[in-house]
Amino acid sequence: MQGEPAARKRSPLAVFGTLIGVAAAVLAVDQLAKAWVTANLPFNSPREILGPLLIFRRVLNSGAAFSFASGSTWVFSIIAAAVVVFLIWFARRIRSLSWAVLFGLLLGGTLGNLTDRLLRPPGFGVGRVVDFIQIPVLQAIFNIADSAIVTSMALFVLLTLRGTGLDGVRRTGRPQD
Repeated sequence: MQGEPAARKRSPLAVFGTLIGVAAAVLAVDQLAKAWVTANLPFNSPREILGPLLIFRRVLNSGAAFSFASGSTWVFSIIAAAVVVFLIWFARRIRSLSWAVLFGLLLGGTLGNLTDRLLRPPGFGVGRVVDFIQIPVLQAIFNIADSAIVTSMALFVLLTLRGTGLDGVRRTGRPQD
């Protein structure tokens, strides 16, 4: 079995610290970007960043991805709060820096959108999420928190396909000698 080299193995406290550090960084960057966009970009006014490939357009989303279930913000607030509690509870099992980064991205992204739902108008638990990154070819408008969540899912697929466990040990599926 292969795993992280001995020099890269970390204590549970270091792994948890990595998870919290990544989550805090994602939350901070997400909220700072949303504050900047809210202060500087008029609502629904496109601003080309990389020509037609990348556009900033501030919109408010009361639903999930692609505005799914708009108007059910309070449901998403409850789900997001439950996810945050689960991630913090589950974090004690993680012994791998790769998994800590994955869960940090997921926690930070979830907290970023939950913060909007809790603190933005029209009120507590029903606030709208600020989305502003538009890639026309994807036909989606999203934010930094959404990007972190999607990145965490891509990392999940990668780690799972590689057979890397929460302990950092890579399982190949071959019988042991």
